[in-house]
Amino acid sequence: MSTLTVLAAGTSGADGDVFTPPGLELFNIPPIIPGVPWFTKPVLLALLSTLIVVVFCWSAFAKPKLVPRGVQNVAEYGYMFVRDQVARPFLGKDTDRWMGLLLSIFLMVWVWNLMGVFPLVQFPVASHIAFPVVLAGSIYILKIYLGIKHQGPIGYFKNMMFPPGLPKAIYVLLAPIEFLSNLIIAPFTHAVRLFANMFAGHIILAFFSLVGFWFLFEKLTPLGAPLGVVGVAMTIAMTGFEMFIQFLQAFLFAMLAAMYIGNSLHAEH
Repeated sequence: MSTLTVLAAGTSGADGDVFTPPGLELFNIPPIIPGVPWFTKPVLLALLSTLIVVVFCWSAFAKPKLVPRGVQNVAEYGYMFVRDQVARPFLGKDTDRWMGLLLSIFLMVWVWNLMGVFPLVQFPVASHIAFPVVLAGSIYILKIYLGIKHQGPIGYFKNMMFPPGLPKAIYVLLAPIEFLSNLIIAPFTHAVRLFANMFAGHIILAFFSLVGFWFLFEKLTPLGAPLGVVGVAMTIAMTGFEMFIQFLQAFLFAMLAAMYIGNSLHAEH
């Protein structure tokens, strides 16, 4: 059952004539299997997204041809995009070493997001905060591990909080700011940026879809029909815009992951 169908079924008031815009009820999804509370639609879509990414990459790179065709050709365009636009600016000579992780992150987040506009599915996985938090948290742990491994425990925090070349007095203010920025604010914003965009985009699409459905099908009137047409037009326009945002957020999430890894591998001087 699509999000639109669920919304239309739940917007009638006591007299059946009340239009109620969608809200947080969009994200209160019951378990798929009774008695298994963790197995919900977002979990199922996350597992499906993983399968899609694995099958896509396996089909493209398991037996690569010298002259790429079909899936391999598409995948190599994606690989080159992530390599040149995401990894290389931050990782330099270490780019190839981390391409498997960064390409997987980019594709995974992108497929997560595309679930929000896929017919009959219509739910972006990243609109549930748990998924961005777990993914961003994993990158955060990797970032700290690599920083301590390559710079030493003292060197890592020293390079982070006390960048060279500044007057010593300014470190009184700069050191705590850098600490908070790198170890608390950065992982928080890494997750919330993705979550907030997908959360808001899902509500906006649901709102315009419901306007079109309500005023053209549920309660068709001469005065309401033009509003319904506007709702349908806005749904189409916002779907296109949302697909752009979905790609952009996958790009930004992977780019930040590359930046964090690069900063841990090489201290900024």
